[in-house]
Amino acid sequence: MKHISVLVKPASALCNIRCKYCFYADVSSLREVRSFGKMKSETAEKMIEHLFVDLVDGDELTLAFQGGEPTLAGLTYYKNIVAFVEQQTKNVTVHYALQTNGLLINERWCQFLKEHQFLVGLSIDGHPLYHDLNRVDPKGRGTFQKVLATKELFDTYGIEYNILCVLTNPLAKEAKKVYRFLQEQSIQYVQFIPCLDELEAKKRSSYALTPQRFASFYGQLFKFWLAELQSGHYRSVKLFDDLMNLFVGGRVTACGILGNCQIQYVIEADGSVYPCDFYVLDEYRMGYIQESGLKELFEQEISKKFLCEKPDYGAFCHSCLFQKACNGGCKRMKDAIYVTKGQDFCGYQQVLTQFLPHKEEIMELVGRIAK
Repeated sequence: MKHISVLVKPASALCNIRCKYCFYADVSSLREVRSFGKMKSETAEKMIEHLFVDLVDGDELTLAFQGGEPTLAGLTYYKNIVAFVEQQTKNVTVHYALQTNGLLINERWCQFLKEHQFLVGLSIDGHPLYHDLNRVDPKGRGTFQKVLATKELFDTYGIEYNILCVLTNPLAKEAKKVYRFLQEQSIQYVQFIPCLDELEAKKRSSYALTPQRFASFYGQLFKFWLAELQSGHYRSVKLFDDLMNLFVGGRVTACGILGNCQIQYVIEADGSVYPCDFYVLDEYRMGYIQESGLKELFEQEISKKFLCEKPDYGAFCHSCLFQKACNGGCKRMKDAIYVTKGQDFCGYQQVLTQFLPHKEEIMELVGRIAK
């Protein structure tokens, strides 16, 4: 039995807000075609058909939809996807996920998401002030209140959701305010996404996270999180969950955490397939899902090239106590999380140094709460 996950961009780079730090706006600007528009019904049907080619009875498939803003594809698109899946004859369990800015979500969307058990990632940047500074509509207006209303809709409908927070360098100074916001809004699941510099940046952006700020933010956050855990409440912070899974359970639950790239299968609106969401670029196009199955795409030369690309992380990494459990980490996030250009500090090393001495205590506390 195998579990395959694919990331689909049904509205390509189209978006109804203008986040000042948007990494996909940067990636798409480097392609010959900036946006492929909305995925056509015939492309979606062929996509589902070819995703099932290499699956057998008992397998699992996760269809995760992202953008741009994936709800711009329209609710009918998702109803068609579910219908195409139900037409397949193989006994495959299909899970659905959607990452959204929340602006187009209404009760009709909620009814559909609940009925088909979508796991939703809702983007809220951890604090009203920072959210409204960076996540603005085309007229430059903040979107916080609208997104918060969507969160309340999800609560009302009992939709399973995580909060996705882009961790910019300025926001990383506000760990206490961010954690208080999580508590006030009863947010139980949160993932902090490091804000990255542009792929071909000549000068570092003020938004781009640095290893020092990464370490400082998680260092403070860990104290608040552990204190809450000791008081009997468990709040899921994705990085802390990933570290426990890796260092206690021996399970890899985050891409790139061991420094080895995997093929993610990112499918753009025209059906083109890429190995990683960070590299949806012309030179990494593996083929088209309406023409090939995943196994055939995996065997392309560009796939092998991507997997074999390994930057030299230098002496700092090779002398690190955690080298074998990290191997330099995700190559795209190296400047945001890992070793500084001066080769004198690693943010991830700092976090591990603080976190790992508490792993037995954390295990015991989590086990106690689970009972």
